Amino acid sequence: MTGKHFDPGFAGFVWALRSLWVKNILRLSSPRTFPTGLTCHVSVSDNIFFHPDDLNNFQSPGTYFQNFKGCIHIGRGTYIGPNVGIITANHKLGDLDAHDNSQDVVIGDKCWIGMNAVILPGVVLGSGTVVAAGSIVNKSFPDGDCVIGGVPAKIVKNLVN
Repeated sequence: MTGKHFDPGFAGFVWALRSLWVKNILRLSSPRTFPTGLTCHVSVSDNIFFHPDDLNNFQSPGTYFQNFKGCIHIGRGTYIGPNVGIITANHKLGDLDAHDNSQDVVIGDKCWIGMNAVILPGVVLGSGTVVAAGSIVNKSFPDGDCVIGGVPAKIVKNLVN
């Protein structure tokens, strides 16, 4: 693996080993194929795609990546704040024990997802999208280069003229 956490220095390995120790050796949760923080939840680690430079996104406290059958794609250089939820399937209204069909979530390069935001199934965020803290994103913004916010999220500001 190469990237900012795994370059020739030893610091990145210390960071990764610390996370592995807490999550896997102490058995506080099920083992993951990549190191996650103590309160980060990833439903299926095989269904999430990201660049190794962005491994830090899985260290934010309270993050929740629900991807039982759908995939989550996180672009390079994206930052995900604490308590963010990214969800690929909702519960069925008539049967809360079951889920609707999954829809992939795609987040472009160099996005910023603010604290307590929720991104719902099927959302595509183009590169350079900033999601304001506390927003609920239920539709796509594929053009990117914008600030979105609110419940439901809408464009607050375009970042490119």
